[in-house]
Amino acid sequence: MKSMTGFAKGQKEIGGKIMTVEIKTLNSKQMDANLKLPAELREHELDIRAMVNRLERGKIDLSVSEEYKEGSARKLNVSAAAERLKEIKEFAASQCMTMSDSDILALVMGQSDLWEDSSSEGMGEAEWREMQELMAATLQELDETRKHEGTILKEDFKKHVDLIEHYLGEIPQYEKERIETAKERMRSYLSDAAVKDVDENRFEQELIYYLEKLDITEEKVRLAKHINYFRQVMEQEEGSGKKLGFIAQEMGREINTTGSKANHVEIQRLVVAMKDELEKIKEQLGNIL
Repeated sequence: MKSMTGFAKGQKEIGGKIMTVEIKTLNSKQMDANLKLPAELREHELDIRAMVNRLERGKIDLSVSEEYKEGSARKLNVSAAAERLKEIKEFAASQCMTMSDSDILALVMGQSDLWEDSSSEGMGEAEWREMQELMAATLQELDETRKHEGTILKEDFKKHVDLIEHYLGEIPQYEKERIETAKERMRSYLSDAAVKDVDENRFEQELIYYLEKLDITEEKVRLAKHINYFRQVMEQEEGSGKKLGFIAQEMGREINTTGSKANHVEIQRLVVAMKDELEKIKEQLGNIL
C-alpha cells in the first residue's frame, strides 16, 4: 500500500552545474503533473513526463533547478538584462520607490535566468544520461516515502476495521432482548386498543412477520465479509485506493441498514460507533494510491 503524498530531493553535479530535482506529491483522483524545468531540459520534457507518469496517480509538482559552479563558463544575456533593468526601474517609479542604479543593477545581475552557459548549447547526450539517472534515483526515493506513509495508513486502517468488527460482534447479545421487547410492544398495542381474546397462533404469525422485516442476520454476514475483503485487498493488492473506497461504501450500506432495522437502543449505539470508525477510514482513503 502506498500513500499519494510524498517528497524527495536529489542533487548531482552534471556538466559543471549542480542539478537539483525536487518532487512533491499530494492526493488527487487523476494524474496531474506540473513540471518546472530549466531551458536546456525543455527538449526532454516528454521523456521526463513519461518517467513521472509511472507514479500512476496524484497531484505531482516536479522542479529542476541548476546552480553554476564557481568558474563555470557563463555569459550575460545582454538584451534580456537590459529589458529586465528597464522593467524594474519602471516598476519602482510606479510604486514611488527610490532605488539607485547600482542597487537595480545588482538585483538584475543576481538573476540566474539571465546568465547563459557558453560552454554548450543545451544538454549533451552524456549529460542527459546523467540527468536521467538523477531523475530515476529521486523518483525511487519518492516511491519509498510513499510506501512508508502507506504503511502508517495501513496500521491506522487496521485499527478502525478491528473496532468495527468488535462492535459487530457485540450486537448478538442484544438480539434476544430485542425480540422480547418487540413482543411486549405488540402486546401493549393490543392492550391499549382494548383487544380481547387474542388468537395466540395469529399473534405469533404476525410477530414472526414483523421480526423477519427487522432481521439483520444478512446485514451482519455481509458486513463481516466486507471487513475480511477490505483486509485482504489492503494486504495483497497495490494501487488499491479506489477498490478500498468501493468496499468501504458497501460496509457503510450494511451498517446503515442495520441501524434502520435495529429497533434497540444498544444496537443503535453500536451502529453509531461503527459509523464513526468507518468515517475515519474514508477520510484517509483519499490519500491511498
